[in-house]
Amino acid sequence: MGEGQGGGSWTAEFPLLGPAGELVDLRRVFLSHGITSLPPMRLDEKAWTFEITVPLAAVGARTLTISQARPGHGLVSVVGESLTSEVASAVMAQVRHVLSLDLDLMPFYTVAADDPDLNWVVRGAGRMVRSPTVFEDVVKTICTTNTSWGGTTRMVNALVEHLGEKAPGAPASGPYGRAFPTPQAMAAAPEHFYKTVAGAGYRGAYLKALSLAVAEGRVDVESLGRTSRDAVPDDEVAAQLQALPGVGPYAAAHIMLMLGRYSRLILDSWTRPKYARLLGRKRSVSDRTIVRRFRRYGSYAGLAFWLVLTRDWITDEAPSYSWVQP
Repeated sequence: MGEGQGGGSWTAEFPLLGPAGELVDLRRVFLSHGITSLPPMRLDEKAWTFEITVPLAAVGARTLTISQARPGHGLVSVVGESLTSEVASAVMAQVRHVLSLDLDLMPFYTVAADDPDLNWVVRGAGRMVRSPTVFEDVVKTICTTNTSWGGTTRMVNALVEHLGEKAPGAPASGPYGRAFPTPQAMAAAPEHFYKTVAGAGYRGAYLKALSLAVAEGRVDVESLGRTSRDAVPDDEVAAQLQALPGVGPYAAAHIMLMLGRYSRLILDSWTRPKYARLLGRKRSVSDRTIVRRFRRYGSYAGLAFWLVLTRDWITDEAPSYSWVQP
């Protein structure tokens, strides 16, 4: 990894490889799901740069910009004062976590390589952008339930703008350049904030209750991101997530995708019709049929389903669906 300091910013290159040497397509990671467009994240699809403001111990919030440096390498830059080696290591740890570079996808690629409609993923697809904390992913997911994308954006913008810590160089107003609010900050916000400022509706009570539980130590959502499948099975993680305020089966499956637990298929009002359209069907396809199609992927079934649905998000790789539903 090469590092540098100049022009008021710190930069470092890093290899775009997974733990087993898997290739990583940075564009596919950036476009892994819609949450990459919600503050404190921002994606520029023309320049293919991804910005995220993260909390760093000892120095506070900092805004990272991630881009492609050269073939096989990414580049991260941080505007502001010089970074100590300890803080620089923390930055790189955040980059690896946010881009899911620490997850071994070789077992998934081994199965996908023999699937004519998913063998394209071995060229570097499959990694999901994750938030720095599980708490942030849970809150954002709750903000996607039973609302339009515009509604989700409005809620998250308000949370980050009014409750998030500013990084150096952050604009005077707006949600960018600010880290996602801590559980303590959200717990301290009055109930009317969630109703009148965030426009969270009934979700406001869920967000307040969740934040209080985490801030007071009654719930440890971060532990869900540190446990392995061997230590805590997916069924147990799903049960723990669904015990949280505002988290049902859809939300749990979505959060688990970002936890690197891919056994659950996200089956909702967007995924079901999209899947039917890809098959050329005018009518919906039953959940049982969808589950059967991806059963071969075992603990990666949810990831395989998601990648089929989102392949066409990068338009210069025209998808071709040749398989026939059983």
